[in-house]
Amino acid sequence: MSLTLPSLDYSLSPRTGFTRAHWAAVADQLLLALRPFFSPGRARVRLPGRTSSSGHDSDELEGFARSLLLVGFRIAGEQGADPHGFLDWYRAGLIAGTDPQSPERWPTPGELGQAKVEAASLALVLELTRPWLWDTLAPDEQRNVVAWFETAVGGWYPRNNWVWFRAVVETFVAAEGGRIEASDITAALDFHEACAREGGWYSDSDEMRAFDYYSGWAMQFYPFVWAAQPGAAPFDPGARLPLWRARLADYLDDYVRLIGGDGMPVLQGRSLIYRFAAAAPLWAGAAHDATRLDPGLVRRAASGMLQAFLDHGAVSESGLLTMGLTREWPQLAQTYSGPASPYWASKGFYGLVLPATHPVWTAVEQPLPVELSDERRAVVAPGWAVSGTAADGIVRIVNHGTDHEVPGSADADSPLYARLGYSSATMTLVTDAALEAQTDQLATVLDAAGRVASRAGFEPLGVADGEVAATAASRAHAHWVDIDRTQRDHGSGYSGEVTWGPTLTVASAVRGAWEVRALRLDGPSEGAVAFRVSGWPVGADAWADGLWSELVPLAGCGDAAVERVRVAGQSPLVDVVEVPQLTVPIGGAGTGGLLVVAVGLGRAPETAPTTVVTGSTVAIGWGDGAQSELVVPA
Repeated sequence: MSLTLPSLDYSLSPRTGFTRAHWAAVADQLLLALRPFFSPGRARVRLPGRTSSSGHDSDELEGFARSLLLVGFRIAGEQGADPHGFLDWYRAGLIAGTDPQSPERWPTPGELGQAKVEAASLALVLELTRPWLWDTLAPDEQRNVVAWFETAVGGWYPRNNWVWFRAVVETFVAAEGGRIEASDITAALDFHEACAREGGWYSDSDEMRAFDYYSGWAMQFYPFVWAAQPGAAPFDPGARLPLWRARLADYLDDYVRLIGGDGMPVLQGRSLIYRFAAAAPLWAGAAHDATRLDPGLVRRAASGMLQAFLDHGAVSESGLLTMGLTREWPQLAQTYSGPASPYWASKGFYGLVLPATHPVWTAVEQPLPVELSDERRAVVAPGWAVSGTAADGIVRIVNHGTDHEVPGSADADSPLYARLGYSSATMTLVTDAALEAQTDQLATVLDAAGRVASRAGFEPLGVADGEVAATAASRAHAHWVDIDRTQRDHGSGYSGEVTWGPTLTVASAVRGAWEVRALRLDGPSEGAVAFRVSGWPVGADAWADGLWSELVPLAGCGDAAVERVRVAGQSPLVDVVEVPQLTVPIGGAGTGGLLVVAVGLGRAPETAPTTVVTGSTVAIGWGDGAQSELVVPA
């Protein structure tokens, strides 16, 4: 089915036409479309599609819990008004799912790891809708819910955003007089601090360079909803909130510059099937006094995301969120994802907790930064040089700091993290075949068999924004990995038998649609026979129409010519992509000379930069007449 929406309101929302009424209409129709897939007792949502690594029981609980988030935001924002009867529908499922004698009972958090995640959504909504849901349960029904939650207490949780799931659940249980371990909550708070990074960012790990949308829809979201729980009082959330607010405000200053003019966020990192969950930190900033962004800009950014995904096919003809990014494309999902996993997109509707009178709904939409002028920014924590161009609305990041690995790792590159470039208009190639035959956004070496070396575990060498261009650099001990295919895909690179190669330093300068990329082999070639450099993957279907992707040899490339490699079936956006690629023979031991190319992506034509190389310094003449230097670190 197609969604039925109110008329677009371009007086209040001159960019998107979307208002609170549009958000509410989308939320209601997504929820109503799920009803045919509920079990008779309404505790489980049985959607078609592949089963996750956690099994059917987990997937069916996931469908209930993640869609309940959407119910919770709707009901809380409407102060209990419920014309579609969502509360009655989900109340029945909650009672059946937590009744140990019910044929539809859910696996407990003590029995199944994934239930620990879904428990947090249940606890969050029970708090948000307390007068209209929790307080209407009979005492024995409340005891069943608490007992179900209590199975999570003291259990093992991975050291990532999951620690917040435990904190939210146990804090709810504490308020109801249930059994908790206070150390679980203090450990979550301590871990959260250990993940804090420069500029208000959080890594989704206290060890790995794990920068992605979990920084916003988890690490910047759950602390605020946790702090609002009555059971949090003994842990003095008020003392922590000023710091958390300041961090989120700083983060959102970067974040809003990672959204393209068409509303698409930069497409990087795992769990992209959650789609407009990426709007969650924008709403959290507005809801918790933790943003410097104009309320009209908050809504424009969030509505742009929702509109972009809806326009590009995120909702199926039957009204379901599909497993994919735009269209249905299950290959994008990690092994932990099942058919209901996309409903964590519900987090993107957090703004609905704010009443219709809130400034975020009443202010006139303001344009995104990239809609006003060209944007360039150095984002230090993830090591990204960001460039957005107003002419085409595309935002690009050149990545010299993120790989979802620990320093010195010898894993294979994860396409979702370790590529040199990501954008709001393109998507890296992500199938199993793409792991072996890496194609897009490379600056690496090949061995005699033609295998592409990985750079995971590289050393970041800094990112900065100058008056003319942003610059960044990294150094990697290149390595080839014979991947062990028995591993589950959780977003990181696969491990396997490693063959070490040479050390390679890569530096980038970014301005407008272009990146000047310089490579230097530091020492002997160590089994490498050629350099491989490649650019942006673009397709030719309607969604990507008009994009151009170029790679221009500038220095040290000899007579090597650029090829345009066509790859089918590896992109969630388009059926066939083309990637410009350059292969340059090394010719023996490294000499310390530079190989320099220009890598471009855009819709509006721009003149390619020119360069003059002196030692380790690249003098750059940009197409608009500006000049700058790129120094490749020693």
